[in-house]
Amino acid sequence: MAGILLFDVIRVRAGSPAASWRRRLAEELATRPLDDTLVQIGAGVIAALGLWLIILALSPGLRRQLPLQTPGTRMFAVLDRTAAELQLRDAAMHVPGVSAAKVKFFQHRVAAHADVRFRAPADVKADLQAALEEQLDRLALARPPRLDVRVRPRRK
Repeated sequence: MAGILLFDVIRVRAGSPAASWRRRLAEELATRPLDDTLVQIGAGVIAALGLWLIILALSPGLRRQLPLQTPGTRMFAVLDRTAAELQLRDAAMHVPGVSAAKVKFFQHRVAAHADVRFRAPADVKADLQAALEEQLDRLALARPPRLDVRVRPRRK
């Protein structure tokens, strides 16, 4: 219904006359008094629908879950973002030279920050990139995120 209304509004803005149903509805709403039962019921329904849409917009939904690849279309599997972050952090901590690691999942990317205790930071970054890409492949995410790896030497 909203698509049809939008199409008609665009047509009117382009210079065409409004659709007959829209003219008839505007005439009915202009001639009926506000204390009419149908007007009040319609206003209540629209207000309830608006409140429901606001509640849905503010609810978290599935933002904390990452969809996984599944063999069939009837199956749906997800992985919690915190669990995925822990998996990647553990993989980062197994790279030689990494003394501390922090991993954060965003909508379309993964940010990994690591402190290097020994070894050259460029070598550690290459090993860390490879280890995290391998772990991301093991997670089997439906939409693999872009990987952003940053290392810094740890000061004593």
